[in-house]
Amino acid sequence: MAIRFDGRVAIVTGAGNGLGRAHALGLASRGAKVVVNDFGGARDGTGGSLSPAEAVVEEIRKAGGTAMADGADVSNFEQVTAMVERATKEWGSVDLLCANAGILRDKSFGKMEAADFQKVLDVHLVGTFYCCKAAWAGMRDRNYGRIVLTTSSSGLYGNFGQANYGAAKSGMIGLMNVLAEEGRKNDIRVNIISPTAATRMTEELLPPQALQLMKPNAITPAVEYMLSEDAPTRTIMGAGAGSFAVIKILESEGINLPESEWTPDAVAAHFAEISDMSKAKALTGAFEQTQKYVAQAAARAGIKL
Repeated sequence: MAIRFDGRVAIVTGAGNGLGRAHALGLASRGAKVVVNDFGGARDGTGGSLSPAEAVVEEIRKAGGTAMADGADVSNFEQVTAMVERATKEWGSVDLLCANAGILRDKSFGKMEAADFQKVLDVHLVGTFYCCKAAWAGMRDRNYGRIVLTTSSSGLYGNFGQANYGAAKSGMIGLMNVLAEEGRKNDIRVNIISPTAATRMTEELLPPQALQLMKPNAITPAVEYMLSEDAPTRTIMGAGAGSFAVIKILESEGINLPESEWTPDAVAAHFAEISDMSKAKALTGAFEQTQKYVAQAAARAGIKL
């Protein structure tokens, strides 16, 4: 059966261009009522105009869909709260959230100003928290919600000149992990997408031939799946140019050292064993790591837990 969103209300942030526009159009085409949010600023977050969001709303309406434009700055909690309240008043709920809004202020770490670091965190990480926070209570009350956050390979793997962006994007993974756990009892499923596409954020980084392969709408199927009724939760998906993958954070099995070897020299001597990934696993929660270490220590000490 085809995935549909009839009767669902979605907010897509940063939806005036690029990925957000593709997500908004895709959700609307499958029946969702869509709040097209975009502050309408430049790539570095300066300026502002509702025109990009209004243009996407017009596209959706011409195609027979339902949408409204909203110019809330995601780094302003009052504006984000007002956006959620407006959608709820107009359409009765906010069921789906795709937190996609972002800016770039790239510089090498040595040249990066503190204000540029803070602003990127405010838009990406804090803004994502604000959007989730504003929608959370309603989702919990209705015992239904689907949230997709947006991370990046720059946060997962690192990229020169993006200390601010990488820190914000990796922080979102921590936010996703916790919200997925807290949302389980109310059927709020929270996932995260790591996209790569031809947008105004990447147009200067890739050759024309590559950009032609990396259409923004190639990401949207993964986002739609993770917003669907049968979505997983606590999943990191990579997507780009028609490729889709699941990304895991793994921990090696590790070893337990006796107290006599609690020294940096012993760690160095055993580092090959410590870093052996042949038995690595993706842990399902913070306490699982604690349990593993305690079990290893208890086994060494001959203690039955």
